[in-house]
Amino acid sequence: MPDEHVSILQSLGVVILALAAAIWVFGLVSLARRGHFGVVVWPTGRTLRALPRQRESAPQLESVELSAAERDAFAGLVRQLSNGR
Repeated sequence: MPDEHVSILQSLGVVILALAAAIWVFGLVSLARRGHFGVVVWPTGRTLRALPRQRESAPQLESVELSAAERDAFAGLVRQLSNGR
């Protein structure tokens, strides 16, 4: 008989694992029946307090006027990087 060489702790371990698996399956089945696996939708007015407030609009765009020499230098750089294309 193969049970002759199995210690009591090994037998107890198998019983505990089987019991834990049965409880886990029972928990999953009860959660599935209640419908808790769906997507949780947060109310629209609720925000997280740990995050800073978001801006309502985009920041102002910045622009700088280039001189004629700067425009020529930029055009030369673009030609150099695009290999004359």
